[in-house]
Amino acid sequence: LVPAMEQAEDMGRWAFLPAVIGFWLGVLFLLVLDRTIPHLHQNSSQPEGPHTRLKRTTMLVLAVTLHNIPEGMAVGVVLAGWMAGNSGITAAGTLALSLGIALQNFPEGAIISMPLRGEGVGKGRAFLYGVLSGIVEPLAAILTMLAAGLILPALPYLLSFAAGAMIYVVVEELIPESSAGEHSNLGTLFFAAGFTVMLALDVALG
Repeated sequence: LVPAMEQAEDMGRWAFLPAVIGFWLGVLFLLVLDRTIPHLHQNSSQPEGPHTRLKRTTMLVLAVTLHNIPEGMAVGVVLAGWMAGNSGITAAGTLALSLGIALQNFPEGAIISMPLRGEGVGKGRAFLYGVLSGIVEPLAAILTMLAAGLILPALPYLLSFAAGAMIYVVVEELIPESSAGEHSNLGTLFFAAGFTVMLALDVALG
């Protein structure tokens, strides 16, 4: 969001508009997808069976895969801006973003693999599903970079679009999920720890 506003400085007092517009487009995009694809917990009352298990597994994989797309876009957009020599985006900042997203992909993969393993899926297959859910991320980044010529003029909007999508995922999915159960305090503590790590990386890497 900050680079988005910095790159729109020539708009003067209206420099916040691209960030606001892109942010809300990202939020609404994820909202529409969430409405289109039913949540896992909305189908928990159905009787167990092969079809129910398949549907539940499919929704779980699809949900995490879906959330990885804007993450890949975020990395691709920032890389495209850095490669184009954009003064608001540094190599260190790009590295910090890529590293932060890479780190949080580990628990995302586990979110898929561990429940699948618990339902009796083989270790190799459960691991493969976890890996496949993340493949869309580098693909989204590469496609975004290949379209850099079209993307760079819209960079402030795309940066804030990715930010809006990520904020939606965090507020709608990750925070409620981490606060559920008897160990909700741990979720809060690890959220603070992750925030601290990204803050330190952002400052240390410039």
